[in-house]
Amino acid sequence: MQPLDGTPVLVTGAAGFIGSHLVERLLSEGAHVRAFLRYDSQNRLGRLTELPESDRARITIVRGDLKDPEAVRRAASGCEVVFHLGALIAIPFSYQNPTDYVQTNVVGTLHVLNACRDAGVRRLIQTSTSEVYGTARQVPITLSHPRQAQSPYAASKIAADALAESYARAYDLPVVILRPFNTYGPRQSPRAVIPTIVSQALKGETVRLGSIHPTRDFLYVSDTVSGFIAAATAPDLPPGIELQIGTGSESSVEDVVRSVADCLGKPLQIICEDHRVRPAGSEVERLLCDPGEARRRLNWSPTVTLKDGLRRVIDWMTKSPATPVDEAPVDVHSYIV
Repeated sequence: MQPLDGTPVLVTGAAGFIGSHLVERLLSEGAHVRAFLRYDSQNRLGRLTELPESDRARITIVRGDLKDPEAVRRAASGCEVVFHLGALIAIPFSYQNPTDYVQTNVVGTLHVLNACRDAGVRRLIQTSTSEVYGTARQVPITLSHPRQAQSPYAASKIAADALAESYARAYDLPVVILRPFNTYGPRQSPRAVIPTIVSQALKGETVRLGSIHPTRDFLYVSDTVSGFIAAATAPDLPPGIELQIGTGSESSVEDVVRSVADCLGKPLQIICEDHRVRPAGSEVERLLCDPGEARRRLNWSPTVTLKDGLRRVIDWMTKSPATPVDEAPVDVHSYIV
């Protein structure tokens, strides 16, 4: 596979948490980055505003909507590599607006697949999610683990992955289905579980949460981005291959609180409040990645430990006091990407 230096690439979802970090890394690799952003009358750039101005000046902004096939086709035209991260991801809202999730995450992915086929891209990275597995039936979760949708969001991502696989089989589209486990780091939504814990811990000694027993495989954002880069540049990947990236270690929400307390050097009291935002039967209790195939195929492995990653989040949130903080208790199930 060719390096990305000088390569025209498209990133959908570029204004989001992971997308903005990926754009930043692609620029450092010398890629010519085209960022597909949902049309906004105020021309907001989302998390891209946190990149240095010199980096922002090098990004070509294309505004549109994943639900508009012509807009997606224009965005992908002339690009050699496409990173498809654009999606609706807030799990609680998928119960309220499932149609919107299907239209954006499933039909939108269909439009990306068609656009990439028309553009003749050399590789498309389809972003999946560990939520497609539901609560783990066995751990670590391998690629053969059954898919079990426990939310409309998860169902939409299972369908999007299946479409990508079908295009690989039917049209030989060079797509890689990349499945990150729970990514965290600077620029993440303040309603995600780790920013929620850190923001409360910085203000006092009490942390209010929902359930603290679910476990996750937490992956620092720079390691997630390295996985995307490796998936885009690794040679000899068969069309439609699925790969998952994670640390191979699990931590409960309570474990995260204790680690944050250690980083801050102060005790933290946990108060559990049952503000359920999704039906009880839908809660995903355990996720633990088996990243072996990604290690073999991509020569990729994570480099940031949870404790080091939490220190970086604490440092970023300490230096970014203007970052909005949602005061409502949030559980681990609310936001996964």
